[in-house]
Amino acid sequence: MGRCFLFILLLIALPASAQIYKYTDSDGNTAYSNQPPDGVRAQPVELPPLNSVGTQPTGNPSPAAEARKQPQSAYELLELTGLPTTEALRANNGTFTVNVLIKPHLKGSHLFRLLLDGNPYGQPGNVPALQLVNIDRGLHSLAVQVIDGATVIQQSPTVTFTVQRVHKR
Repeated sequence: MGRCFLFILLLIALPASAQIYKYTDSDGNTAYSNQPPDGVRAQPVELPPLNSVGTQPTGNPSPAAEARKQPQSAYELLELTGLPTTEALRANNGTFTVNVLIKPHLKGSHLFRLLLDGNPYGQPGNVPALQLVNIDRGLHSLAVQVIDGATVIQQSPTVTFTVQRVHKR
């Protein structure tokens, strides 16, 4: 058992171009080496060809390669709540709060960042209640991102809504 393990270990440790020799040592045990010992009759061992993996053609990547390229969602649920979707949001001064529904809870150094009309809005934070201030009346889109430094970890679906505010003359 020990000799077989030693032989396998030698096969793994040696480079592909090395030759392996089998011989009987002075105690009568079968031994293996990458160099024939002096004064002992050693026989070269024929090794099976090594497994190799060719390069992937540059055409269509395999489905497995595509799956590795697409980031896995860090959160099973990430969405904004508290925005009306069928009627206008009444905010006389353009200030309102939205909530973030996230599962599991925000991890480690991750932060929330709002995207208002496709642009970052406000300072990133870790509280799932985010306030928007003095937003103009009219149609807007809003999403929340989970970020880690400059890296976007995940983004919620975008919600489109209309802000209705009192027009002062």
